[in-house]
Amino acid sequence: MQLVLIKVKARTQKAVKVQEVLTKHGCDITLRLGLHEVSEENCANDGLIILQVKPDQQVVNGLTAELNALGGVEVKTVVM
Repeated sequence: MQLVLIKVKARTQKAVKVQEVLTKHGCDITLRLGLHEVSEENCANDGLIILQVKPDQQVVNGLTAELNALGGVEVKTVVM
């Protein structure tokens, strides 16, 4: 199982670009979970997206390279 962890800083400004990359790679993503803190006073500006992706290293390399190129996005991969 291969996971891609994406920390999005300045979520409100970066969300559209991140979504474009994820949509482009949508057929390679088997699971997606998005997290951010929400309270009555505000919505967190940072977010975390957890993806399970197809176990194809070329796919993972392409996805992570595009996300890293956005700036304000930190990407880690985990293989279990």
